[in-house]
Amino acid sequence: MSDGVVMMGPPATALASKIATEELAVELLERARAEGVGLVGPGGLLAGLTKRVLEAGLEAELTEHVGYEPYDPAGHHSGNSRNGVRSKTVITDIGPVQIDVPRDRAGTFEPVIVPKRQRRLGGVDQMVLSLSAKGLTHGEISAHLEEIYETKVSKETITRITDSVIETMAEWQNRPLEAVYPVVFVDAIFVKIREGQVANRPIYVAVGVTVDGERDILGLWAGEGGEGAKYWHHVLTEVRNRGAGDVCILVCDGLTGLPDAVAAVWPQAIVQTCIVHLLRNSFRYASRKDWPSLAKDLKPIYTAPTEAAALERLADFAGRWEARYPAIVKLWENAWAEFVPFLSFDPEVRAVIYTTDEIVNPCRVACGVASGRRGLRRRVLVVRRLLVLGLVAV
Repeated sequence: MSDGVVMMGPPATALASKIATEELAVELLERARAEGVGLVGPGGLLAGLTKRVLEAGLEAELTEHVGYEPYDPAGHHSGNSRNGVRSKTVITDIGPVQIDVPRDRAGTFEPVIVPKRQRRLGGVDQMVLSLSAKGLTHGEISAHLEEIYETKVSKETITRITDSVIETMAEWQNRPLEAVYPVVFVDAIFVKIREGQVANRPIYVAVGVTVDGERDILGLWAGEGGEGAKYWHHVLTEVRNRGAGDVCILVCDGLTGLPDAVAAVWPQAIVQTCIVHLLRNSFRYASRKDWPSLAKDLKPIYTAPTEAAALERLADFAGRWEARYPAIVKLWENAWAEFVPFLSFDPEVRAVIYTTDEIVNPCRVACGVASGRRGLRRRVLVVRRLLVLGLVAV
């Protein structure tokens, strides 16, 4: 300290900046109240601030483009100069804002903050996509924006916004994959889709676990009719052709013919039946009142420490239940080859590979949104909503 001057370090400077910002905000709010100006809506405080910020940014862009500041004599005979402004209204998160966009005489100025012919700022598009992902129709979205933000956005514009993710979806669907996936989960999710008439359509989902232990949705495919091993062969072949040359363990729901499809694509892959699907299929053959007892007697089989122990416990189960439910015993015997692989692993690994549900459920929830009230959509919309919800990363 010298001559009465206090030297401010970084913390003090940051605190002073924070206080100045808070004081400015309070002053702006007080002035807005005194002048009867609302906070949001057309003519509101936030709209005015947004207008000033956007116009200041556009002026800065034009200054950089023409190479001189406003009213600077250096601009005379420079070959390009400012040429007034053009007014346009843009739709923002806080409603419509009218701004003055500066122009140049050569007509070569291409603003970045608010590009030419753009009437919506990015936040509005994200809002539309979010509302669409929640199951609102385009008419409902349009009405919502007009009611809340006093902004008119036509249904046609909303369609263009939601369709804009299709190109991104195609890029994601065809992206290169990792060379090796220790575990891949596959399952089909059925959703109701209207194509002339309402029908169930399968959405095939493949999810891989990378060598770093991260989940990677490999793709989503819209099929026809029921789930089929032939279509799964097409899906798995596409996954291999995109770079996934090796899969160690593939977990599936036990669909007939699927192990053969896996063997044709990855001959060395171990096929593991989803235990939850196996239990669920078992209960279909039994009376509901017997479900608790069946669940209790089946648990020792899939929690056995070894395959030999599991066989003994299956024999115990058959001794008690085969007379009443022979189909359940036969189901487990037929699925045994694809059931036992996970018994070779430690409990920590078993917890990862025993079911497809924990991996596929987020996609199932998203597709449930797509098939809900007023939500019957084209198949592409189901996949698109998964993108919008962020369940798949581009």
